[in-house]
Amino acid sequence: MSMQDIYCLKPVALHVPPGIPESPSCPRRRTLPASEFRCLTPQDADSVFEIEREAFISVSGTCPLYLDEIRHFLTLCPELSLGWFQEGRLVAFIIGSLWDEERLTQESLTLHRPGGHTAHLHVLAVHRTFRHHGNGSVLLWRYLYHLAGQPAVRRAVLMCEDALVPFYQRSGFQPVGRCAVAVGPLAFTELQCPLRSHASRSRNSC
Repeated sequence: MSMQDIYCLKPVALHVPPGIPESPSCPRRRTLPASEFRCLTPQDADSVFEIEREAFISVSGTCPLYLDEIRHFLTLCPELSLGWFQEGRLVAFIIGSLWDEERLTQESLTLHRPGGHTAHLHVLAVHRTFRHHGNGSVLLWRYLYHLAGQPAVRRAVLMCEDALVPFYQRSGFQPVGRCAVAVGPLAFTELQCPLRSHASRSRNSC
């Protein structure tokens, strides 16, 4: 898939051509877009948690966000989330919030600071049937493109286990050192990505 394909994945509404009336015996069907990206809402929280729980608990025994925390962020800052839907079904998502310090701290796991200029990516997860096909990378690029359209957001940051660092580096993130945050026995690397390059791509994309 080319970068042009990624930036132009938009739902297309189907319309009856002008001058052709709808038949009462054959009403127009309301079709769902085959592929749609949109911000999440609190009503999506259960679907989000179902994917996240399967993706993380089976591996590490814990989740970056639990259901009440998902609802919390999707209520406070839905514009910093992005869901990928296939025929109306959530298949992958990212949830973020704003942060106002140079590095992540324990507080950054639960707080949204509206005055901040940093988007903190709390979690990226893909449904098990859609993994290993590059869909996580597509979603991450689309999310960064989404963030680049928000003037107040200047960079994106996240923390991940060392094994995932190459995945995020391929999307433009660079390590800034060991993260000060630890979750139980788990240690993390902190990475950041300036959004200037993505803003340039958004201006030149469809």
